[in-house]
Amino acid sequence: MNIFERFDAVVAGIVDELVADGTIPADAASRAALVLEPPRDPAHGDMASNAAMALAKAARQNPRELATRIAMALSRHANIATAEVAGPGFINIRLERTVWEDELRAILLAGNGYGRGKPKPDVLPINVEYVSANPTGPMHMGHCRGAVVGDALASLLQFHGHEVVREYYVNDAGGQVDVLARSVHLRYREALGEAVEIPEGLYPGDYLIPVGAALAAEFGDRFQSAPEGDWLAMFRTRAIDAMLALIKADLALLGIHHDRFSSEAALQASGAVDAAEADLRARDLVYQGTLPPPKGETPEDWEPVELPLFRSTAYGDDIDRPIRKSDGQWTYFGADMAYHAEKASRSSALVNIWGADHAGTVKRIEAAVEALTHSRVKLDVRLVQMVRLFRAGEPVKMSKRSGNFVTLADVVNEVGRDVVRFMMLTKRSEAPLDFDFAHVVEQSRENPVFYVHYAHARIQSVLRKAADMALPEQAPLDRLDREELALVQLAAQWPRIVGQAATAREPHRIAFFLSDLAGAFHTLWNRGNDNPANRLLISDDPGLTAARLALARATAQVIRTALAVMGVTAADELR
Repeated sequence: MNIFERFDAVVAGIVDELVADGTIPADAASRAALVLEPPRDPAHGDMASNAAMALAKAARQNPRELATRIAMALSRHANIATAEVAGPGFINIRLERTVWEDELRAILLAGNGYGRGKPKPDVLPINVEYVSANPTGPMHMGHCRGAVVGDALASLLQFHGHEVVREYYVNDAGGQVDVLARSVHLRYREALGEAVEIPEGLYPGDYLIPVGAALAAEFGDRFQSAPEGDWLAMFRTRAIDAMLALIKADLALLGIHHDRFSSEAALQASGAVDAAEADLRARDLVYQGTLPPPKGETPEDWEPVELPLFRSTAYGDDIDRPIRKSDGQWTYFGADMAYHAEKASRSSALVNIWGADHAGTVKRIEAAVEALTHSRVKLDVRLVQMVRLFRAGEPVKMSKRSGNFVTLADVVNEVGRDVVRFMMLTKRSEAPLDFDFAHVVEQSRENPVFYVHYAHARIQSVLRKAADMALPEQAPLDRLDREELALVQLAAQWPRIVGQAATAREPHRIAFFLSDLAGAFHTLWNRGNDNPANRLLISDDPGLTAARLALARATAQVIRTALAVMGVTAADELR
């Protein structure tokens, strides 16, 4: 139980007492509305409670009067120094300093387990599906942000105590993989000495040259002039395998490894999509119907066509959605709903990380999951906005070597994995993100990657200098002043951040927290620059030095742990 949960329980206990003595009706004492959090202004206290505000209306009490009663009860608690009513009925709480000294010791004792949630036994894993790019080429920067957000979210959920399956859905059915096979066949012919021209509509990237060369080495000219039917299926399989190997290698540069790769083609071959349709038809959730004409000006050649439609309007969608095309083939949605049903059968919850361009399809797939799982499993789709690349403020031109995009590998090789991962989490995923090659490597306060790494590196430098110092076994933490204890209070928010970020599915909150923690440490460091008496190492005062080193060690530990959840390595020194 983290420190906020401990004192939240104290507030809840007082509410129970007020229920017991009749001050608050039992049906008015909803715990869900009670919030205990750090106040916006640290000068107001260590924690702030809305208990009186949340309960007053249902209890038919004046919020300030109710707050006064709760505050008086809180003030009697051994670990609470003061509890004061503010504004219309908020309660500001200041804890005894020994509470924060004990929390500092708890951070040091727990090490990288500080803030880790308890395992959730007998619960199916949470499935986090991310990237799932078409297997038609290497990863580019359009895939990067979703890859990092998904991977960091999976790590966050694991740290919070959940079992997690990281999944990649391979779209290896449909026209795009046939186009890939035809593109590889051209490179195969090229490897045999033909002069080929890549027509519009095929994939022109040089990354297909080695695939064609490998096929030429294996089969010679066997398929050079053969009809498409003789080679298409085999070339498609070989090309998909080669592209998946390329994708996995690119993702590995970011430290990303999926637990499971699910094949769309295998799903269709298994009959799972037919089974999903049959299930929905049996419950009258699929019917034969026609779609309304396209919005706007209707094309002259438009004709209504009867199709099997899923009643997604029964689950909040604006229109019912076709699951098959007019030729009988599955629509992308038809196959996708069956895939989600299969995922749901082995999961307690589903999380999809999608590009913002998929926003229009969210409601229909949420509806399908609700229908096919009988509302047992919730789907949470997190949309990720685009990344705009700049170099010293100027837009980056597309990479000629890669065909028509900037590769993920190019970016990671230039600025490093840790920089890329951290920067992808510096904004909410639904907001656009600018990535400037010059800015992300500059050593300045404005660069959040450097600022956090610099805090950890500074601490490690001090700890190396202090390695040979004779220090007491028990650091006298009562020597720490109020500003130093404020750093403990900020570090102690880490378990709360973990819980909130995991529940909200928002890993960017970790980057925000780290920026605040690093900033608070740098402020203390600069205080030592202004006055030598405030430095971490005081040669003639081993007790105070020990206390400040304990604070530094705890701060570094929390930074290190939070960075690890983000998939970023803490820097021990800066070059």
